[in-house]
Amino acid sequence: MSLSGTGDPAGGEALPVLFPAPAERVAPAARRTAAPPPADADGSARQLTFFGAEAADPSLADLAGLLAGPGEVVRMGGTARLSVVVDAAWRVHVLIAELALRGVAATWEATADGRHAVRTSYARTLKPLAVAWLRGTGKRPPAGLHLNGRRLRIWLAAAGAAEPSGFLLGLGADDEECWGPVGGALDAVGLSGALLGPGEGGPAYRITGRRRLARLAELVGDPPPTAPATEWPARS
Repeated sequence: MSLSGTGDPAGGEALPVLFPAPAERVAPAARRTAAPPPADADGSARQLTFFGAEAADPSLADLAGLLAGPGEVVRMGGTARLSVVVDAAWRVHVLIAELALRGVAATWEATADGRHAVRTSYARTLKPLAVAWLRGTGKRPPAGLHLNGRRLRIWLAAAGAAEPSGFLLGLGADDEECWGPVGGALDAVGLSGALLGPGEGGPAYRITGRRRLARLAELVGDPPPTAPATEWPARS
């Protein structure tokens, strides 16, 4: 079952039904940048965090957030493809929309274990990500990896999970050599987390503490339309 890069199901097929499709299509980047910043309840414009998801235009480099988590990248000739398996239908909606916003077509299909595989088409525009992240066939973060709000937002959409003590950011089960550098990139933006191994509910970084959770919410911005409020960091 496929889904076009604009978020519409091919051939009229229905999206996963756990959460309805957004009421509006994702706006082109040019229109998004022309819109005023979101306003608080009193009508005043909310100040944007310098590295927050709302402070910069979408770019293909933001997809590094998918690779910081459980996303995978493969190369074929002068092209590359991204893929990730997610555990909930709302994540499919959000990721397809985020990819479309960056001009990347994607499809999804159900997996045998009840999850959803999202993958892009092979595209030349994705080759720089593959070059930066692949060492042979293995995934390795590039030196100086930086996680801004838009990259964290995509990571959270793919593999973020709320828990009573904080928030988990899931990692790739076979990407052990990535875990340390990714943790360092989290430290650099004020999101130091505890690394949980596979036997502890991971692999994932657990973000706890009022200040760090507020920082995470500040960076990733408001929840997407299809994301359950309970699965997204709440702004204070």
